[in-house]
Amino acid sequence: MDKELIEIIEQCQKNDRKAQELLYRRYSNVLFSICLRYSGNYENAQDVFQEGFILILKKITQYSFSGSFEGWIKRVMVNLNLEKHRQKEIWLTEIEENMPLIDEEDNDLNDFQNVNYQDLIKYVQNLPTQYRQVFNLYVFEEYTHNEIAESLKISPGTSKSNLSRAREILRKELMKIKHKAE
Repeated sequence: MDKELIEIIEQCQKNDRKAQELLYRRYSNVLFSICLRYSGNYENAQDVFQEGFILILKKITQYSFSGSFEGWIKRVMVNLNLEKHRQKEIWLTEIEENMPLIDEEDNDLNDFQNVNYQDLIKYVQNLPTQYRQVFNLYVFEEYTHNEIAESLKISPGTSKSNLSRAREILRKELMKIKHKAE
């Protein structure tokens, strides 16, 4: 961690407004992109982002300078996004045993590598909430299915199913675009 960041964090822990503004400028883009991935639209993402940044400033005294600061603030923002959706959504029931699932180790964006990142985010935002959350946690945040299950209070099997369904929906949308282009 660089000296400038350490100084900013220490000053934020003392409620220094200039340091808070510097922290905002330094991390607002990465934190807002997290909110966009979890939110259904831009306005909701803005609301959760503002609430999340305030929460980070309130909790910054809990940061102990061990581990990545960026990882810590991302975790705060992801957890807030999950909590917001948990309050609004009723989760899918357990999946049937014979339902086909994707391989747990297949955690990359291979199917979507030729898609513009902004376009992919738009498609992800249109996914049903339970699929969008699992997709984001697995693909972008690199959580395991067990970690997703714990965070979302679902089973690992439901996590795998939701990821599989999310990918299938995204594949279908991308195929529509591909056929239009041909």
